[in-house]
Amino acid sequence: MDLQKFVDSYVTMSCIISVRTFPDGHYGDIRLVCANKAYIDTIEDPENIAYSEMLNNKFVPDSPYEIYIPKDLNFEDACYRCAVLKKPFHTYIHPERYNFWLDTYIMPLTFDEGDRHYCIYSQEITPCASTRRMSNLDAGVAESVLQTCIKLHDGSDFNQTMDEIVKDLCKQCEADKVCLILTDMKERTFSILSEAAGSPIADYSVEDYLRSRYEDFFDIIETWDQAIAGSTCLIIQNERDMEVLYERDPVWAASMQEVDVHTIVLFPLVYNHETLGYIWAINFKAENTMRIRALLELATFFIASEIANQKLLDQMKMMSWSDMLTGVNNRNAMNLRVDSIVNGEEELPDETAVIYTDINGLKQVNDNGGHADGDRMLKKAANILKDVFPDGDIYRAGGDEFMVLVTGVPEHIIEERIEKLKVYRSDKADVSFSVGYFCSCGKTDIRHAMTMADKRMYDDKQRYYQDHPYRKRR
Repeated sequence: MDLQKFVDSYVTMSCIISVRTFPDGHYGDIRLVCANKAYIDTIEDPENIAYSEMLNNKFVPDSPYEIYIPKDLNFEDACYRCAVLKKPFHTYIHPERYNFWLDTYIMPLTFDEGDRHYCIYSQEITPCASTRRMSNLDAGVAESVLQTCIKLHDGSDFNQTMDEIVKDLCKQCEADKVCLILTDMKERTFSILSEAAGSPIADYSVEDYLRSRYEDFFDIIETWDQAIAGSTCLIIQNERDMEVLYERDPVWAASMQEVDVHTIVLFPLVYNHETLGYIWAINFKAENTMRIRALLELATFFIASEIANQKLLDQMKMMSWSDMLTGVNNRNAMNLRVDSIVNGEEELPDETAVIYTDINGLKQVNDNGGHADGDRMLKKAANILKDVFPDGDIYRAGGDEFMVLVTGVPEHIIEERIEKLKVYRSDKADVSFSVGYFCSCGKTDIRHAMTMADKRMYDDKQRYYQDHPYRKRR
C-alpha cells in the first residue's frame, strides 16, 4: 500500500502513524510515517499557527513523534487504541502547551506489517474554542455533561451543587474516589472543595489525609504541571504509564503507590489561562478510560467556569463587606449582621459581648503627620483588635470607631481582654483606645447592647481627654 499517496489524498492536515507492539503486550515506538503538505506545514511553515510550538521544525518521514511534541501518554493511548485495537477516536481539546484548540480524528487502517500497526491522524486547528465542535460528543457523554451544566445553572448553594456533581462523576467513572481541589498558586495554598467515595475503603477525608501525610502537600501540587507535560490531563491506567510518571514525578508516584492507587486521571481546572484547581479520580476501570477522558475534558471546562464565577462573586462580596484600608468588616457588613439578628435569621448564644472602641488622638495625628500617618494608625489599631479578639467579628463602624461582636466567651475573659486594650493608653503608645462594652447572659437585644457599649465608650473617651487635654480633637 502506498501510504504517501493515500495521505496525500486528504485535504485536511493528516499523517500516517505507526504503533509497534511487543511480545510482552506493551506498545511503543510511535512514529510519524508520512504526511501530506498541510500537515508538514504545521511543522515547517513559519506562518503556520503551530510552527512555534514544535520542538523541531523539519519533518523527517518515519520519525518518532517525540521529535515534534513532548512525550504524551494521552496521545500514545489514543494511537494505540486506534492502530492496534482498530477503534476510531475523536476529540476536541486545548492542550496547555499550545495556544490553540485541536479537532482531532484518528481512524484505523487495515494495513499492518508484522508488529507495526497503522492509523491515519487528521486534525484541524482553531485559534479559540468552538462551541459547535465542543458539542460534537458521544450521546452518553453529552447527556452527562448536559446534566452537569443544568445543575451548575440551577444550583442555589454552590458547595452543595459541587458535591452533587462530584458524586455523579464518581459514579460515572466507577472510581474509588473523586476529589475536587482548589489551589492558590500565589499563596501556595489548597483546599478540598468536594469529594465523593465510590467504595467504603475510600470513604475518608482527603484533606485530613493530605495534611497529616505531607508536611506541605503544595510541594506535590507544584509538580503536577510537569507530570501533565503540556497535555490536557494526566491518565495513568497501567504499570507502564506509572513508570513514565515515576520518571516525571517520582515523589508523587511513590506516594500514590503507597496508598494502593493503580489508576488515576488528573485534570487541571483552567479558566482564562489561570489554574483554579484540579479534579482527580483514582482507581477507575481502565476499560472506561476513553469515556472518562471525554467526559472530564468537557465537564471540567464548565466546572472551571463556575468556580471562576463563584470566586468573582466572593471577591465582590468581600469588597462590599470589607473595609479596604484595615481588612476588617465594614459598616455595611455590620448593618447586615445586626439586621439578620434583629429579624431572627441569626440567634445569638447566651454569652454575647459587644465592644466599642475609638482611637484617641487620630485627629491630631492626621493634622501633624498627614492622612498617611492616620491610615497607618488605623491599620495598627485593627491588627491589635484582631490580636486581642481572635474569636470576634470586627467591624469598622466609621472613621476611627470599631465594633467587636464576641459570642460564647465568659464575661470575665472579656474583661481581661478589655484591660489588655487599655495597656495602650500610655502617653508613649502610638495607638490608644477608648473602650466601652456590654455583656449579656441570656437573650440578647443587640441594639440595646450596641447602645450601652457605645455610651460607655463615649464616657471612657471623655475621661481620657480630661487626663490628656493636649490630645483632644479640635
